[in-house]
Amino acid sequence: MMLKSSVHVVALIALVVSRVQAFISVGGGGNTHVTITGHAVMEKIYEVCEAVAESEGRDFKPTGSSAEELLRACLGMATGEVSGAKFRTALNQIYMQNGFVDRDFMSSAPHHFNNEAFNEGRNLIIQGTAAIKANVRSDNLQSARETLGRVCHTLQDFYSHSNWVELGNKSPYANLIRPDLNIEKIADITMSTCSDCASGTCPNQLLPAILSGKYLTSGYMGLFSSDKPLGKCSHGGATDLSSTQNPRGGINKDERQSHNADMHNNAVNLAAEATLDLLEDIRGAIGNNDYLRLMGIARSAVLAFVIDTTGSMADDIAEAKRVAFSIIESKTGTQDEPSEYILVPFNDPAFGPLIRTTDPEVMKTEISKLGASGGGDTPEMCFSALQLALTGAPSSSFIYVFTDAPPKDTYLEKTITALIRSTKSTVSFFITSFRRRRRALKATKSEFQAYYDMALASGGQAIEVSKASLSQATDIIVDTSTSALVTILQCSRDPGRVENFPFLLDESVSNTTIYITGSSLTFNLRSPTGETQSSTVENGPLGTIQKVGNLQRIQLNGTEMGLWQIEMTTTKAYTIKVMGQSAITFIYEFVEEFKGPHPGIAPIDGRPSAGSPAKLLLTLSGEKGPEALEIQEVALMQVSGVKVSNGTFEKMGDGDYLVTVKEVPEGEFVVMLKGKDKTFASLFQRQTTTQMSLSKVTIKAIADSSMLPGEVFNLNFTVITDGTGGTYTISARNDKDIPMTHTPSLSLVSGGSAQGTVSLTPPANTVSGTDVTLTIEAEAPGGSDSNYAVLRLSVLSKVTDFTPPKCEIVRVRGTCYASACGSSNWEMSVNITDVNGTGIESISIQKGSGNFTQKKAEGGEIVVMGLYEASCCSTSVTLSAVDKVGNVGRCSFNMKSSAGARLISMSLPLWASLLLYIFLRDAFSL
Repeated sequence: MMLKSSVHVVALIALVVSRVQAFISVGGGGNTHVTITGHAVMEKIYEVCEAVAESEGRDFKPTGSSAEELLRACLGMATGEVSGAKFRTALNQIYMQNGFVDRDFMSSAPHHFNNEAFNEGRNLIIQGTAAIKANVRSDNLQSARETLGRVCHTLQDFYSHSNWVELGNKSPYANLIRPDLNIEKIADITMSTCSDCASGTCPNQLLPAILSGKYLTSGYMGLFSSDKPLGKCSHGGATDLSSTQNPRGGINKDERQSHNADMHNNAVNLAAEATLDLLEDIRGAIGNNDYLRLMGIARSAVLAFVIDTTGSMADDIAEAKRVAFSIIESKTGTQDEPSEYILVPFNDPAFGPLIRTTDPEVMKTEISKLGASGGGDTPEMCFSALQLALTGAPSSSFIYVFTDAPPKDTYLEKTITALIRSTKSTVSFFITSFRRRRRALKATKSEFQAYYDMALASGGQAIEVSKASLSQATDIIVDTSTSALVTILQCSRDPGRVENFPFLLDESVSNTTIYITGSSLTFNLRSPTGETQSSTVENGPLGTIQKVGNLQRIQLNGTEMGLWQIEMTTTKAYTIKVMGQSAITFIYEFVEEFKGPHPGIAPIDGRPSAGSPAKLLLTLSGEKGPEALEIQEVALMQVSGVKVSNGTFEKMGDGDYLVTVKEVPEGEFVVMLKGKDKTFASLFQRQTTTQMSLSKVTIKAIADSSMLPGEVFNLNFTVITDGTGGTYTISARNDKDIPMTHTPSLSLVSGGSAQGTVSLTPPANTVSGTDVTLTIEAEAPGGSDSNYAVLRLSVLSKVTDFTPPKCEIVRVRGTCYASACGSSNWEMSVNITDVNGTGIESISIQKGSGNFTQKKAEGGEIVVMGLYEASCCSTSVTLSAVDKVGNVGRCSFNMKSSAGARLISMSLPLWASLLLYIFLRDAFSL
């Protein structure tokens, strides 16, 4: 939007807000595209949570206005830890892409409704909305969120950049989101639209003929030229060169100023209402439960397995099945129930498919189907399967790999590392029969080294264990299949050295577990009161130590607040990880500043640039929201060294902080945060697990449309280097094995750039809504440096059905009394049709706690007859009828208490309504 914008993420948004504010930078209390979107998103989430709670017969009463308190109430969780990280991450995926439009499509008139590009801008909204619905149907939620952010930006810009407000309109323009309607009365290219305004601050420059004729126009934006058609309005502002040409001035309402205050306020309100209308359309198409999943309302745990199914893996498959069944059966219905299940089998040469479900019974069925067969030449297609898991699982997932063989597809190693960094997921490996396989096959540990490297890079573990002891090692899966999991400390030493590792436990932390990996390690554990326990004592005063393979798992006896220490007394290589459960956490992105008419900051896709300070956008989350927390220290910390670089931070408001670190540690580093929980006056410590490092190479790539099945899709990318000049090797891979070609190499000089192209051709039978993750990598001469870009692309079939189903209320019967609602019922008969359309895909209760039954009628057109029945305690209902491409038709009704039986005929003659009611009564009594 070219309402003054920034990509500072609003992670906490008040549920009740005033939309009439100035469009100034985030942190100053004003409104931007991000906050307008955020207000609408939170308002709609509240509404949907309320509807779901009503349908489930429970109360919906958030204890406060924070996102975390809304999340807890929406999930119906009165007790237990609830982490807001997944919720905030999902919202940020929407908000960040909203702000990206000002960076990536700065000069695109359709993206901002500039230059009277109304039809083109509307097409972006219609196509984007169709992609969102298709993505959700295919369970590709991140792609849907990112597209939603961009669509919201363009939709909101219409009200600031066009003359819709000046024409006296008091409600949003429905034609922008209705594919069956067109934009009306666009001013012709030869029609003058504005009078001259020498001051640039005239209250209304629009010509009387435009206003009286109700013609639609928008300002022309000249970023690189002052040219514009004769007599046309300019956008206005210091960066608009066209505003210096007659007619001078501009009609944008991006910022509230003395000459346009009322129009600006109206534009803000209409943009917010239009965003709510868009969200309501999406909600109707996908249903309440999927809408909440789209918005990140889900329990935090995900159970994800990548399993080797070659001949020697029968015991491992049985153990994976046992663990999965145990977690499902013990945690279903609790706050720790996984929100999603992922399963990817692999063999040689086959791997996959990715099986993803929210139904625990489906997971049990699929994992029970696995059997051990094939293989034989030892290396297997592990990385190909892991690639599917990383791109298919939600970000920040815990993924567990079961194998007893090294990887065959080692060419994917850098791609996997890029995906780990991009998704922030944690990967752990259970390597069984390691020593036996080495002796039998004369393999060396170096063949398995990639597993250790990836585990370290992601914050996971590489656990060497015999098949007989595997059941003890898999306790780690149970530990991490829980809600509100946080990392307090993680570090690695190779070679090892004698060293003390302090970590701080606060009032909110429970179920603290320490994992130490390495061979023949010795250490002492010291509590805040000075009590100690040696690694040789399995059951001691501080905790219980379980040893299996190269893993030592220490469960603390309770959680004593204060500074603990792990005193390592060995020189052998080791890794340490301390985890617990707590609602206090943070999410982060490395960001960069961008210039233009509406400058801001945006997340970096890839490794941050070397030679300049690192910037992070960091968001706090706690049980009562971020206002109960304060940051005291943020630092980048070497994982395998002692270097710690403290940053300075600027509070942006609503839990957001912009952190700047001037001296970034060399090599791999993670983010360490220390702060104070003001509720308990307790100090806390948290750490990220995904390793990051700097690069002098940058890759820039922008996907500005969806792919069409059977057609070539070209994506341009640019490689920039401040490092070594020469020939850079380019590689590109996608997770769906779609045929593709790409520029194999680029010649660059230091300080220069070069452009390449990736061409993908999705097969003609690709399902609409398919999500494709494309990874592009550029490697400097000799492999001295590299970087990557990860893009999510969508395949979307051409839509030709733009007409929503029709939902007509035929009859309402019942007598309801407010004083005795529980003892009386009412019913509503409906007739739903989709004449000449793609057919009715689903009918759902969007609001209401009654029951809906349906029956298809015979005949040449698609007709569904339905009967809604409810208690008089639930007097309102909204039904959504969705066709196969996501068009939505609705029926809404409110049965007022104390009313007698009534007969309603909305579109049918009375006699036809009576006949249809008799048919429905007889049909549903069968």
